[in-house]
Amino acid sequence: MSEEFMSRRNLNFVLYEMLDATKLTENEYYKEHSRETFEAIIDVAEQIAREKFFPHHMELDATEPVVENGRVKIIPEVKEALDAYAEAGFLSAHHSEELGGIQLPRIVTLACQVWFSAANIATLAYLGLTKAAANLIEVFGTEEQKEKYLGPMLEGRYYGTMVLTEPQAGSSLADVATTARPTDEGHYLIKGNKIFISCGEHELSENIIHLVLARLKDAPPGIRGLSLFIVPRYRVREDGSIGEPNDVALAGLIHKMGYRGTTSTMLNFGENDDCRGYLIGEPNKGLACMFHMMNEARINVGIGAVMQGYAGYLYSLDYARNRPQGRPLGNKDPKSKQVMLVEHPDIRRMLLMQKAYVEGTFALGFYSAWLLDQEKTSPDEEVRRECGLLLELLTPIIKAWSAELTLEANYQAIQILGGYGYTRDYPVEQYYRNNRLNPIHEGANGIQAMDLLGRKVSMHEGAAFNLLVREIEKTVAETLENEPLREWASQIEKALNTLKETTADLLKAKKDFGPERVLANASIYQEMFGHVVIAWLWLKQAQTAIKGLEYANEENATFYKGKLQACRYYFTWDLPKIEYQSRILRDLDPTCLEMQDAWF
Repeated sequence: MSEEFMSRRNLNFVLYEMLDATKLTENEYYKEHSRETFEAIIDVAEQIAREKFFPHHMELDATEPVVENGRVKIIPEVKEALDAYAEAGFLSAHHSEELGGIQLPRIVTLACQVWFSAANIATLAYLGLTKAAANLIEVFGTEEQKEKYLGPMLEGRYYGTMVLTEPQAGSSLADVATTARPTDEGHYLIKGNKIFISCGEHELSENIIHLVLARLKDAPPGIRGLSLFIVPRYRVREDGSIGEPNDVALAGLIHKMGYRGTTSTMLNFGENDDCRGYLIGEPNKGLACMFHMMNEARINVGIGAVMQGYAGYLYSLDYARNRPQGRPLGNKDPKSKQVMLVEHPDIRRMLLMQKAYVEGTFALGFYSAWLLDQEKTSPDEEVRRECGLLLELLTPIIKAWSAELTLEANYQAIQILGGYGYTRDYPVEQYYRNNRLNPIHEGANGIQAMDLLGRKVSMHEGAAFNLLVREIEKTVAETLENEPLREWASQIEKALNTLKETTADLLKAKKDFGPERVLANASIYQEMFGHVVIAWLWLKQAQTAIKGLEYANEENATFYKGKLQACRYYFTWDLPKIEYQSRILRDLDPTCLEMQDAWF
């Protein structure tokens, strides 16, 4: 079977044809780059992903980390891969030259990341959290903190974590009880217990920099009283050398169904009342700082979900093309030659569903990176503001809807392999298990839905939602006069109107009846919203494919026709679902809300 887990052709389509990433090089910040530099860097990422990450992804799943003599033991191939990634400069690539980076656009950084994510998501997790933690320190840290921690993190000597969840609190950060007591020496003493901390303990780096939410004495109750602290695993001396342990203890490893090579830990801070933390940002403003990392992590979760779905799709496609089984419908001759699985219509249905889901969400992920680049470097202040608003609005969809759709794609990949799909001899069941964690990673999908409907669509008096509507309407206007795309353009125009009307009705109902009645069905709203967004991005892909067909050779024509067929699938099979979802929402259906505990 093929070991293909990513499509370079589709990557180039989205990167250069749909989003035209090379235009970024016209910006002063990216002027040293060109398509040639982009391609060279992506080539290195692909090579390292294939040679260092992919070969051990199944072994790591089967041989998950364990604790031996108080230390976490992980197969050696993990550190080899992480070191290769760091040595190639991928931890710092998007940063400024002053920080040792090469000022690589985020969209090209993502073009590199998807290779590692598809090849071995469990190994990549250590790096993803480190990059997000370093980005937070760059924005909110003092000069002393940056000097002490940021450089070693970007070099790959220190790794980072995000430390929020506690046993008694779960997703309710308002109930975080870890404390921080000030001292006369400028640091705080941290005390508390944290759980489900990804990458919280290992021997892969010289140090681990924990970013910990804790509560100062007499802080306001709830989330308004949380502060953020840098808590290193080992203290760092003034000269930058590693000092003594910082009273951060591993209480145990948690063994999850997926990401089995990524340590998930229970950590105790301050068992000996000597865990030192250093305030980052302002007191009682910790959650605002942490959201910088959380939102980046949520986007990374969405991208990771896409690539688990993508890898499963490509594997099941290759399997279907090479596995002979059965005969065409209507052929009753048992002596006739068997055909490949891909010849069966229901197999093609499952493959087309996967293609529509993974390539639709793949485009969404890259659109988010394009927004990041525009927000950072556009010379137009209004463009920067609008891109920031759009990214904030779309983050729940990038995270949650990508996880939902691509998990369904993984389900279909298993089904195509039949009985073999359920065995550990083939990777599709591992992709499914990995992806099944993503609906809960970095905020459960239900929380994302309540954030979307409860806050995002109405923030700034609906400015972000109205911007998205404007962008979709722009694409519709461009395609309504295009004969091959007119039907789809009309369809999404109608869908967008349904979304607008439903949103307006729900926001009014929220004022009239209160949030509980409306937010009880927030998950349905998120599905509806997600369907419209993915359909829009499929229309943009179809628009690009139509242009490509004008000058395509036979191979490229086949690629573009596949794009158009996947778009057709999404508009025929998925987008119409919003009609009944809209009815449920606008009726304020109370079925779930009124269900009582005793009735279960």
